[in-house]
Amino acid sequence: MNTIKTLFIGLTLSLGLIATNANAQSKTAHINVQELLDKMPSYKEAQMQIQKLEQGYRSDIDASLKEAQKKNQQYQAEAETVTREENEKRAMELQEMEQSIREYQQTASQEIQKKQEELFRPILEKARNTIQKVAREKGFDYVLNSSTGSGVLMADGYDLLDDVIAEIKATK
Repeated sequence: MNTIKTLFIGLTLSLGLIATNANAQSKTAHINVQELLDKMPSYKEAQMQIQKLEQGYRSDIDASLKEAQKKNQQYQAEAETVTREENEKRAMELQEMEQSIREYQQTASQEIQKKQEELFRPILEKARNTIQKVAREKGFDYVLNSSTGSGVLMADGYDLLDDVIAEIKATK
């Protein structure tokens, strides 16, 4: 047990020295990419366009669902007064409506995803290129994404966010 503790401490110290040596050889900065994107007007505009598109699809889907529900209620109320064949025909019609709504939802989802790609790709590319430019100008070899969930547990190094925002504003 004592040997394992000693080995673990030795390994930890070795890794710490390697990390220190690596930092001495290269400069590292960090930036919260999500915060950068949130501060870019073009990103906000793209988000609003996507929201409008989603709302349009959502209202179409809601209208179709209401129509199907209304028809279903009508058919349920009339079920006793029509023939069995008519009830089967109506059930088939409702299934077709349901299938149509499902297909429209899938199409809408694909169209929204395509539009997001179309709108966000140039914005992300601009952010990436600006981060690289500023990092190179400042002499950094590596830039870590310090956004929540990105895997960076501690970001006490140089934060490029303000420099990158200033560069983006300067290139307008």
